[in-house]
Amino acid sequence: MKIMNSPLLKSRVQSETVTKSEKWLGYLLGPAGALLLNAVLATYLNVYYTDVLNLTPLWNGVFLTVFPIVSKIIDAVTNVIMGQIIDHTKTKEGKARPWLLLSAILVPITGVLLFTVPESSDTVKAIWVMVSYNLFYSFAYTIFNMSHNLMVPLSTRDGTARGGLSVFNQITTIMMSGILVALIFPMVIMPMIGVDKSKWITLMTILSIVALPLTLLEYFFTKERVTEEAGKDETKVPFLKQMKILFTDKYMLLMYAYFLIYTVGVTLKNLGLVYYCNYVLGTYNDGITQMLVSVIGGIPMGIGIFAVWPLAKKFGKRNVTMVGFVLYSVGSLICWVFPHNLVIVLIGQFIKNIGGLPCAYVFMALFADCLDHLEWKKNLRMDGAAMSIYNIIAVAMVGIMTGVFNWMLSKAAYIAPITANSIEEASAALAQNGWTAQVALENLKPAADGVLTVAMQQPGSVNWVITFAFVGLEVFTGAALVAILFFLNVEKKLPEEQAEIKARKNAEAE
Repeated sequence: MKIMNSPLLKSRVQSETVTKSEKWLGYLLGPAGALLLNAVLATYLNVYYTDVLNLTPLWNGVFLTVFPIVSKIIDAVTNVIMGQIIDHTKTKEGKARPWLLLSAILVPITGVLLFTVPESSDTVKAIWVMVSYNLFYSFAYTIFNMSHNLMVPLSTRDGTARGGLSVFNQITTIMMSGILVALIFPMVIMPMIGVDKSKWITLMTILSIVALPLTLLEYFFTKERVTEEAGKDETKVPFLKQMKILFTDKYMLLMYAYFLIYTVGVTLKNLGLVYYCNYVLGTYNDGITQMLVSVIGGIPMGIGIFAVWPLAKKFGKRNVTMVGFVLYSVGSLICWVFPHNLVIVLIGQFIKNIGGLPCAYVFMALFADCLDHLEWKKNLRMDGAAMSIYNIIAVAMVGIMTGVFNWMLSKAAYIAPITANSIEEASAALAQNGWTAQVALENLKPAADGVLTVAMQQPGSVNWVITFAFVGLEVFTGAALVAILFFLNVEKKLPEEQAEIKARKNAEAE
């Protein structure tokens, strides 16, 4: 990649230690655009498919069940390929950072394509959805996500500095999902755009374009110090040998199991959030319910900026995270027992998110510890291969759980909202299908263009599915994570292992 030798593409960070500009621009602000876009998609893309494009009944419910799963199989394959590409990339700017540069262009383009589904036959719509979905997730976002997630492990070996970068990185993720998407969107944006396709396209185009300059900021204000240590003669390990090494290491196996179970619970919760607030706890796009759930549940994330890392340094990342997941399960159980009581649900969400703080802020630092342990054990760096498995778990579980969630909605007889130009037109549609409006038609407020969005009362089976997705499953995943973390004591001998790695590097340099 000779183009990376250009002075124009050189990192603006040259210090051998982590700098303030690196933290604030490279790890806090830089990732914000792509992470905001992804957070919106994680919460609302499925809503766009079910409520705006009305794809739930397509092919008797099969399409929205099968297509996410098939797409994530493709995504898993591209993650493996991307991991190998990163491990074999060698430039003056590192092995992961150059791909951030490419993703800055690809993510905005493919983000727009996700929503510009043409008004045509069901077959054309299905093809467009499948192609655009895979262009974004299996191609553009895979490139961004792989390179972005490797920035913390590759930034430095200094445990304190690396933990600080992990916290800064997670602040951005939480700000995007916990404030903008969870607060501003349900309170302001969603009531404004309703199920108007043109408004969705305009909104998502703006969000996609914003990702471009911010991702460039992440590229220019990050530095791969660990990669620079490897020198020019870094050993290249065949793919199958890499997989054998990764899947025979105790700590990597535990880390992957931990992340898989966590992702299953979080994915189903994210999918269920909007539906839960729209049908179980509140009314469709009321602008209040989801905001309250997100704000009260998200307040701990703000507290965690100041509390988690000091606690993790004192008691250990594993220990603090393990105790947190006990609270995580308790909070989820409270919500599950009283799913219709707003006050109790808010209390449960607060407790649950207090418990989720350590995982949210220190996971990537714990993952980096496992990579250092593996390097000590095998004298090899396999960042790309290790991260590809991590990303495969993330994307595969998103696809599988999206398919499962849509299948459960379809089998439970989910009824998508309808639009009408008048109360009379809405009444006729309800009478024809035997539906009951969630809110009396005369109490509905039309959008600025006069169009009414009418949500239906869902069958009890649908409400059960939605409630289990949002608050039920994580009772069990939280308990399982406590058990896994009990055995994940990688930090115990890490200082000695890192010292030995450093000694090896010094010996090789002499």
